[in-house]
Amino acid sequence: MSSPMVWLLISWGVLTGILVILLIYRSTLTMHEDDQLFLDESESHMQAEQAEIMHKVNQISPYVKVLGVVSGLMILVIAGMAIYQGLNQVQ
Repeated sequence: MSSPMVWLLISWGVLTGILVILLIYRSTLTMHEDDQLFLDESESHMQAEQAEIMHKVNQISPYVKVLGVVSGLMILVIAGMAIYQGLNQVQ
């Protein structure tokens, strides 16, 4: 394998690892989220907790989307380069 391909694979692995960590973190946050809350005045702290969870999830979502797109594009570029190199070796 050539040096640019190795660096692309390493950077793809790092980006994808960060993406996986963010996805795991987001899923642990949403495990504690409730779809519907029926609260009276004595349980108003639960509403604040749910709002805080949603704020954290909304902060993470753009990073997850960007890292997902970048990771997908990088693996397509790596696959294209591998195919191109393979075709050039055959000739």
